[in-house]
Amino acid sequence: MPAQQEQSLTARTIQKTLDWAYDKAIYGIPGLGTAEDLANDYLKADGALDKKVNSLIRWQNTKSATAGFATGLGGLFTLPVAIPADIASTIYIQIKMVAAIAIMYGIDVRDDKVRTLVYLCLVSSTTKDLLSQFGLKAGGRVFMQSLRKIPASVIVKINQKVGIRLLARFGRRGIFKLGRLAPFVGGFINATFDFLSTRAIARVAKRTFKELSANS
Repeated sequence: MPAQQEQSLTARTIQKTLDWAYDKAIYGIPGLGTAEDLANDYLKADGALDKKVNSLIRWQNTKSATAGFATGLGGLFTLPVAIPADIASTIYIQIKMVAAIAIMYGIDVRDDKVRTLVYLCLVSSTTKDLLSQFGLKAGGRVFMQSLRKIPASVIVKINQKVGIRLLARFGRRGIFKLGRLAPFVGGFINATFDFLSTRAIARVAKRTFKELSANS
């Protein structure tokens, strides 16, 4: 990672990238479509809803680990901040996947509180711990009702916490670029890292929005 990009990778730049990626996922990028388009493609298939969601997840996991897609995607749009294109691409892919899962379960992704839920899914295993800092318990109707009642200032703080945790995650990912590994080896490790993180995020997203849909 070039020194300028390394220095620019802060919680604030991650937060700006989250907001940018969410808007692009919901309202679309020419040639890539929206999260709703993605969801509808899979909803057309035969079978139970959970099976359709699993099919979407499998494809998005593969896409997140495709180095060619991650490095080439940056040429399709102007990034909001000086952030490495592969990191921006990974965030975009993961947010679009999570938003599509939410849509498949009938959730309104244009709701600002749902935006925060999508961001929370990106920190997967640490979601419950993060929410507990704000007196919230993840899951079900009670959680969404509580989330709707908290002030916008707290929502902003939750989003900022997500940015901090993602910074730590991508910081660990960047170690492989800064070390003395051969480019192919470093790329393979990062692709594996993205695949595993996307799979964990998908599981949390499916559980979160399926439960929310059942309790709405």
